[in-house]
Amino acid sequence: MQTKNSRIEAASTGSNLKQALGKAEGEQQEIKPKQAFVRHCANRKLATEAILNYLRTRLPKQYELAEVVGKWIWLESPAKGGIAATLWLVGFHWNSRRGVWQHPCGKFDPLGSHPTDPRQKYRSYFPADVVPA
Repeated sequence: MQTKNSRIEAASTGSNLKQALGKAEGEQQEIKPKQAFVRHCANRKLATEAILNYLRTRLPKQYELAEVVGKWIWLESPAKGGIAATLWLVGFHWNSRRGVWQHPCGKFDPLGSHPTDPRQKYRSYFPADVVPA
């Protein structure tokens, strides 16, 4: 039997991302609010590369907009409707102060806050613009 932690660990290595994320995109499955919240919280612990791979394969339009800031992924996308629900299930949250969807990729401090733009402190890049070696 596979536990939640083992699913997250497997997904963070990229071996089974779809199972950890569940049926979030394109598959209309009724999810109870508590189950959705548990999935959202678990997916916030996934690694940056796992989330980027998910965006690249399942949400290519959002992948084109994705910016990696430190270890976090930011999406400057005014997502509404179904795509917003999908992003939330994958582990993103809306930051109204910055106007972006953010995914902490396992690196979050609930009490931490950046009074300035984190892009000034951390390296940032757009993965869609990086040419593979």
